[in-house]
Amino acid sequence: MSMTNFIQFDKDDIDNAKGTGLISTIDRDLDIKVTPFDSTNEKAPTHRVYAKSPRGHDIEVGGIWKKTSGEGKPYYTLSIKRLGFNANLGRYPGQDDVALQAIIEWEPRD
Repeated sequence: MSMTNFIQFDKDDIDNAKGTGLISTIDRDLDIKVTPFDSTNEKAPTHRVYAKSPRGHDIEVGGIWKKTSGEGKPYYTLSIKRLGFNANLGRYPGQDDVALQAIIEWEPRD
C-alpha cells in the first residue's frame, strides 16, 4: 500500500520519538523528518519539522504540538506556517501501529 501524508516514528512513545514522513498536496511533495524538541515553555512544540531545500539542506518548516481534547485525551497537531498547512495526527482506518501516524489536514479557523 502506498501512503501519503504520514509520519513513521521510530517508537511508540511519540513525545520522545524521531520520525520521517511525507506530505503531499496538489502542488508539492515534502519529504519530512521530525525530531523531538525539549522546552520548558508549555506552548512550545514537542517536535520540530524539517524538509529539504532545493539544494538538499535540512530547513525547519514547522512543528508538532501536543494538545488535550475536551474529553481529556491527548492528541497532536502539525503546522507548517509558510504553507498555511495545518493537520492533526491520527491512525489510518484499520491500522493499530501507534508509531505510524496519518497526517489529517484541516482548514484553519478565522
